[in-house]
Amino acid sequence: MFGTRTELLEKVRLGEDGFLELKEVRFAGGKVRGPTQNDLADELAAFANTRGGVLLLGVDDATRQVLGIPVERLDAVEALVRQASEDSVTPPAAPLIERMTLPDSAGVPQPVLRVEVYQSVFAHRSPGGYFHRVGSSKRPVASELLARLYQQRSQSRLFAFDETAVLAAAMEYLDDGLWRRFWTARSTDPDREVLGKLGLAALDDSGSWHPTVAGILLASREPREVLPNAYIQAVAYRGTSITSERRLPYQRDARDIVGPLDEQIFDACDFVEKNMRVQARKMPSGGREDLPQYDMIAVFEAVTNAVAHRDYAASGSKVRLRLFDDRLELYTPGMLANQMTPELLPHRQVARNQIVTGLLARCPVPQHRFNHRTHIMDRRGEGVPMILDRSEDLSGNRPVYRLLGDSELLLTIHAASFQGRVDQP
Repeated sequence: MFGTRTELLEKVRLGEDGFLELKEVRFAGGKVRGPTQNDLADELAAFANTRGGVLLLGVDDATRQVLGIPVERLDAVEALVRQASEDSVTPPAAPLIERMTLPDSAGVPQPVLRVEVYQSVFAHRSPGGYFHRVGSSKRPVASELLARLYQQRSQSRLFAFDETAVLAAAMEYLDDGLWRRFWTARSTDPDREVLGKLGLAALDDSGSWHPTVAGILLASREPREVLPNAYIQAVAYRGTSITSERRLPYQRDARDIVGPLDEQIFDACDFVEKNMRVQARKMPSGGREDLPQYDMIAVFEAVTNAVAHRDYAASGSKVRLRLFDDRLELYTPGMLANQMTPELLPHRQVARNQIVTGLLARCPVPQHRFNHRTHIMDRRGEGVPMILDRSEDLSGNRPVYRLLGDSELLLTIHAASFQGRVDQP
């Protein structure tokens, strides 16, 4: 970025913007008096948290005049930049530091330091907090945007969105019966410490306890009161498209499925089972065999994956379940985590929400519902292969995963169609 002198001089002439910060370097005795290490760290983190940029040391930001840095003091200034990036930014930044010369107003070459910061895959904290670049200055990242920043940067190993404290929620949102089902060990620890160990609650910066996103999702009766997008919107349509049956009400059934995530999963399966067509085939023995449109184990796995791995930081987005006469569509908010692609889904296992998936692995499946496992998640990565293989065995068509931009994953499961069916009475 601005790699040549010509490009850099043109940017300096125009002044600071979202990609350029100018700093005069001042000295007191043999030490750098300004900018301070903390000031540099804030600027470096702001660029890394946005789209990258160049910090140019040795240029006055007000007059845009090249003042330079004495050659004998370049080492000290460079050391200060390194200390700022390594010791005062968490996780450490990794800027490219280059020594070069630029002409001053008299045309005399003056030494400067060009510090290029790349857009990071992490969210960086500096002494002043979390900053991002807005125009020609750094600004604190608002609390509602900070979680989104973490999620966008795929910082799953260092930070998970479902572990964040929901500052707008009091601990009373957590239902005693719901959270205690996850704690089977004997313990004399206070309840709040137990909740912290489970990942259902966390301390904020002031030392106060709040439910986490995972706590709201699995241990509160009405998650949508705190997280408005934490529900499944289910609609069963007439025909094969939303507008294909204009003569009749185009919706056969519609429901917002709410409650703790485990309840949402079972209720969504009930919605599909209620609205799909089940026909029957006469057997040679004289009996009848039920022939459903969808394999319910595949539907269960698909819905489980949707609520477990969706991006809960995506404001205004919810899981959408659409039933048509010939297919089921399931829309999951969020891009795929950790550079996954739809083609890799059957072969790799990546969990966006580690606490949520871990707790779902402790939620039992009633014996009368599904007999292929005892708990909702097994964390062995078998869900997607089940969805693909069982659905293809039933309908003859393999389900399709497709990314819609970088904000949604669409799974299409084709309905089964059997020759010689007889409608079930």
